[in-house]
Amino acid sequence: MVTIDLFSDTATKPTAGMRRAMAEAEVGDEQHGTDPTVNLLLERTADLLGKEAALFLPTGTMCNLVALKTWTEPGETVIVERRAHVLRMESGGAALASGVILETIDSEHGQFDPEDVQQAMPMEMIYTPPASLLCVEQTHNFGGGTIWSLSQLIAVSESAHQLGLKVHMDGARLLNAVVASGISAAEFAAPCDSVWIDFTKGLGAPVGAVLAGSRAYIERARRFKHLFGGAMRQAGIVAAGCIYALDHHIDRLQEDHVNAQLLAEALNSIPGVALTSRIETNILYFDPSGAGTTAVDFQVNMAARGVNFSRVGSEIRAVTHLDVSRQDVLKVAEVAGEVLAERMNNNS
Repeated sequence: MVTIDLFSDTATKPTAGMRRAMAEAEVGDEQHGTDPTVNLLLERTADLLGKEAALFLPTGTMCNLVALKTWTEPGETVIVERRAHVLRMESGGAALASGVILETIDSEHGQFDPEDVQQAMPMEMIYTPPASLLCVEQTHNFGGGTIWSLSQLIAVSESAHQLGLKVHMDGARLLNAVVASGISAAEFAAPCDSVWIDFTKGLGAPVGAVLAGSRAYIERARRFKHLFGGAMRQAGIVAAGCIYALDHHIDRLQEDHVNAQLLAEALNSIPGVALTSRIETNILYFDPSGAGTTAVDFQVNMAARGVNFSRVGSEIRAVTHLDVSRQDVLKVAEVAGEVLAERMNNNS
């Protein structure tokens, strides 16, 4: 029985207020553009991101699928960081849906420099697929929830544009970066040609993500949304949850960041535990092997005591969110200490 779920911020459940807003939502036909609640969400999100237009989609993965399909032609190259979500966690969708090759950039925490983009560019010759798109991820999930600085993001985007590339931002947790840095979503989005935000992670909605860009881009993207099965009917019911999140759940992301720091400090004080990522937002990675256990064993033992983590290779990932309180974090650290102490005693 899981009582504290740190597997991901996708574990959030809609609050009572969000459920009421969804139940009372005014609805229409989203596919035909006549759902007033969806249209309001699109207006507000486009304004938040400083873009001309926006498109409502069921999932963030579909946002990336539609974005890549809209920007590319089959046989082209898309440049991504080697641990990017679009590469590691989307079941090869870029290859299947767009027929593109993903060329990777290696980095320590998910961010890279203009020189890295230049080096990743394929040679201009008949044997190599031309590059058309660069993807960045803000915050970077497998980098530990790390944040692109605005100056670095601008420099990388300018370099990409000079090389003839468009720039797409996977902004699933963009608002975590906004709250942590104090830089607006529109400022972060400005260097990019397209960007999306997810409402089902830290913002706590059950369904929905919004892709934004120029009006012409979004009109073209709408066709692929329909082609991929993303058009909906009375979607105002779920869009209302997203609007509620915009009104009530952005500023409170700071609580998740504080709780992640608290958990990191508590885990770091346990003998044998090593933090393996910077703690900038609501994601942290750690390695328990110094306590004489594997990540798999630790994950299983913690789950048996009501704490759920995700595992990435030999590391454990913990993600704080609105359903995890300060008291929960302290309890997790206490249980982790007990589990690891038992393991060390058994190995001694």
